[in-house]
Parts: sequence; C-alpha cells; structure tokens
Amino acid sequence: MRSHPAIGDDAERPGGRRLKPLLQLLAFTRPYLGRLLLALLALVVAAGALLAFGQVIRNVVDYGLADGSTRALNLALLAFLSVVALLSVAITARSYLLNWIGERVVADVRRAVFERTLALDVGFYETNRTGELISRLTSDTALLQVVVGSTLAMGLRTGLLAVGGIAMLAITSPRLTAMVLLGVPLVVVPTWLLGARVRRLSRKSQDRIGDVAAYVDETLHAIRTVQAFGHEPIDQRRYAERVEQAFDTAMRRSLNSALMSGMVTMVTFGAIGTVLWVGGNEVLTGELSGGELSAFLFYAILVAGSVGSLSEIIGQLLRGAGASERLMELLQTQPKIAAPAQPRSLPTRVSGAVRAEGLSFSYPARPGILALADLDLDIRPGQRVALVGPSGAGKSTLFHLLLRFYDPQRGRLTLDGVDLRELAPSELRRHIAVVPQDPVIFGSDARENIRYGLEGTDEAAVRAAARAAHADDFIQRLPQGYDTFLGERGVRLSGGERQRIAVARAILRDPALLLLDEATSALDAESERLVQEALEHLMRDRTSIVIAHRLATVRQADRILVLDQGRIVASGRHEELLAENGLYARLASLQFQDVNQPPAAPGIAPAS
Repeated sequence: MRSHPAIGDDAERPGGRRLKPLLQLLAFTRPYLGRLLLALLALVVAAGALLAFGQVIRNVVDYGLADGSTRALNLALLAFLSVVALLSVAITARSYLLNWIGERVVADVRRAVFERTLALDVGFYETNRTGELISRLTSDTALLQVVVGSTLAMGLRTGLLAVGGIAMLAITSPRLTAMVLLGVPLVVVPTWLLGARVRRLSRKSQDRIGDVAAYVDETLHAIRTVQAFGHEPIDQRRYAERVEQAFDTAMRRSLNSALMSGMVTMVTFGAIGTVLWVGGNEVLTGELSGGELSAFLFYAILVAGSVGSLSEIIGQLLRGAGASERLMELLQTQPKIAAPAQPRSLPTRVSGAVRAEGLSFSYPARPGILALADLDLDIRPGQRVALVGPSGAGKSTLFHLLLRFYDPQRGRLTLDGVDLRELAPSELRRHIAVVPQDPVIFGSDARENIRYGLEGTDEAAVRAAARAAHADDFIQRLPQGYDTFLGERGVRLSGGERQRIAVARAILRDPALLLLDEATSALDAESERLVQEALEHLMRDRTSIVIAHRLATVRQADRILVLDQGRIVASGRHEELLAENGLYARLASLQFQDVNQPPAAPGIAPAS
C-alpha cells in the first residue's frame, strides 16, 4: 500500500516487461465470473472450429479431389458449412460477452478510482496535480477500455490459435513442426527485449498526457487572470512544448512497437517459406500427401499470423499495462485521514464545545515549519469567537484541523470532549458548516447548490434556508428560478449572491459548529449588509468561529483570540485588547476596516 507523496514517482516504478498491472484487473471480474466462463467457452469453441478447417481442407484435397468422388466432395462441403455455422455462433457469443465484460470492468475501475480520489485526504492534493488525476480518470481509462474490451480478447484468441495450430502441425508432420519451432526463439527474443521498452515508454507517454491535462486544467480555471495579464502567448508556447513532449514519447513507443511487429513478421513468414519448400519436396518424393501439405500450410499460416499478431497485441497490452499501473497505483494510495477501526460517536445532541490541548501541526508540504505550536484553546457551546492575526498565524490551519482535513502531529483537538481522530470524518463534518471567503458554487442549479450534501432535503426547507440567507429574492428573478443553471463556479452570480448561496447552504445544514472566513470582506456595502444579516441569523445560538477582517466582526465577538506564529498570544474583548497596546492594537490600526464606524480611538487608523 502506498501513501503520498506524489503518485507516479519514476523512482518507485517497477521495471519494464511485466503485464502484472493488467492481471490486477482480474479482481474486478469476480462479480461476473459466470459470464466470463461462458465467454472463455465460446472463445475455445471458436478457436477449435477454426482449427478444424485444416482437417476439412485435407479431406477435400485427399478424398474429394484426389479420388474424384462427388459424394466425398459433398460431405467435405457439408463439414465445411457445419464448421462455419459453429464458428459464426461461437464468434458472436465470444465477441459480445468479452466486450460486455471489458466495458463492465472498465466502468467499475472508473468508479473505484473516482471513489478513491474523493476519499483521499486534502494533504494528498498538496503534492499531486488535479489535472494529472483527471488524465488518469479519462485518458488512462479510455486506453484501458480498448485493451480490456478488445485487445485482451484478441490476445486470448490468438494465443489459443497459436497453441492449437502448433499442436495440429505436430500431428500432421512432426518433422516440419520441429523446423517451425526452431524459429520461435527468433520471435520471442525481440518481443521480450523490445516489449520492455514499449511498456516503459507507454507509461511515460501516459505521464506526458497527464502533464498536458494538468496544464490545461490550471490554465482554463484561471482564464480571467491569464487574459487580464496578457499571458496567452506564453501559455500557448508552454502548452505546445508539453504537447511535443507527449508526441515525441508516443513516437518512440510506436517505433519500438513497429520494430517488434516487423521483426516478428519477417522471421515468422520466412520460416513458412522454408517449410513450404521442404514440404513441397516431401510431396514430390511421396513422403507427404497433398492434403497433408495443404493442412500443414493452413496451420502454418494460422500460427504465423497468430504469432505476428501476438507481437502487436503484446505491444497494445504493454500500453494497457502502463495505464493500468497508473490506475492501480492510485487505487492503492491510502488516505492518511480515515475512520478508525472502531469510531466513536458524538452525543445525540452536539453542543459545539471545542477544546485544544498542546496542539502542534505542520503541513505535509512544509514538514519543518510549525503552523500551530502547542496551542491551547477552550470554546464553550454557543460562544462566538473571532480569530485575529497576521497572514500565516494559523487561523485557517485551525479550521482545517477542526474539519479533520489533517491530523495534528502532537496534542489533541476535541468536539464535545471526543478526540477528532476517534471520529469518522463523515460523522464529524455532518455537524460542521463552513462559509468561506470565496465560496464554491458548483455547475448545477440554485436548488442543488443550496442543498449540497443534503440531497434528500425537500423544496420547502431549501426555500426557507434561501429566505433566511436573503437569497430567495434574487433566485426568483433568475430565468428559471431555482432551476437556473448558475454556470461553472457560479460565473452567472455576483460576489454577494454567491456568498448568500453559501450562507443558505450552511443554514440548511443546521450545524453545531460554524466556521466563517469573514464572508463579507470583499463585498460592496449593500451586499455586505444582506450577507451580514444572513450570517447573524446563522450564528444565533450556535458555536461560531470567525476569521475576522472587519472591526464590526470583532466587536460583536464574545471573545477574540490573537494568533501569531501558531500560538495564541492574547485573548479577550475588543476594548481589553486595545488597552494592552500589543499585537492586536497594531493589527486593528492596519487591518480592520468598517465604513460604518466613526473615527477610531488613538492608535487606531480611521476607517477607509
């Protein structure tokens, strides 16, 4: 099992020739074992029917043509048609069943990989790019779909024909078969050597495609910034460089695959030519009948075609192994934040008491820097607490730990006396709501955005939450009301409207603990008033922790905690902390703004 850092590290990859990652997909076929066995039976019957053609040809030549017997010729034709009918039925069953299994397995893999990406902790995404993960879910699974849906079935069919053909060759003429088998090492060795390079380059090719997807994802999500700064030419050049790198790697893989196919074809059909010459001489000397030579030639061509196809199929399977390896690697990555084996439960009615004891934490991407250092904290149920401090003081980090996006390295953090590490993350987060400074609006309608995470909530509750958040009026004015698509990331809404949707989402959740990252700091006066009223409704009678950027917020708080370098350096009410003339007073003079406040006391800058 793996845990992060970055997935797909070159140093950690197993070396090159194995198809083992594809074999790991067998676990996904277990629920469909019955269909798989039927497909394999159809595969064997189809291969057996095709191999029977050699004996039909032999009978036609030796008995139907050589003897001049019309009856023998008719019987041979009847046998031929019977084999054709059996082959057609078997091919139909084989093709449908194997394609069904392939499509079903890849669909299950897609679901499993997506479920795993959702389960991975936030720390994982610090060291892995979203675009790379999207590439694995799209291009890798698309390649796997081709391999599992058709290439793997072709490989099984071709392998059976090669083995069965060699067996029939041996029955027909052991001496000529021995000559054919002498060419096997000449086929296997280049396939083995070049196959290693093909698989390694296949993996690299998928990685380069992942780089392209990651760059596209980052650029398009920041398209306004890209255009505002005139960065398009630079992004075009950098994207082209990544595309060319992907192209070069793909061409190196294709060259090796083509060389493998060409060498195998040349050696295989060269051996057939030799066998045909030797066999022809044996017919002339009477050691072999014409029918036996015809059957032998049929089987030799069948084996040669199968071996020639196998080299190309192996190349495709090696590509699939590279894609499968990337997917299995992601599936085997274990989240660091997970439910304990026997999780505890919170009380039936959560009061929202928060306590921290000796809390210390460093982010995975910055292990040597303490974001919180020996922090002690005690927040009573229903209390409204403002967090104040310079950038990097640890305010957002405390939110992250309360949501259990991370676990502390030392100390403990509790909700209603229960250590958060003893809770399932889903159980904890069910009692917490977050209203961020930059709310996330999803590409769906207003209704779905408000009841996000609470899909079973009825219409009346959604509308009541919207009214409480002062969102109902503007939603009703949208073209389709609550059914209106809000655009990707809520681009069809103003900043104040997005904030009110986020507040309505939190109101509907009815949390015991509310986390606010000063949701009004970037709004105009009217939007701020409406959002502030909605927040007042939301914070009433519930524990609220607010990252404060405005003077009005800290003045309304029951308690202000001043953080600096991961520690609480002061605690108290607004006036008490001003009187201390410490860090809080300095921050108040520089940071807090409230256009509705009169000129501040000495030491406090007037509102701007």
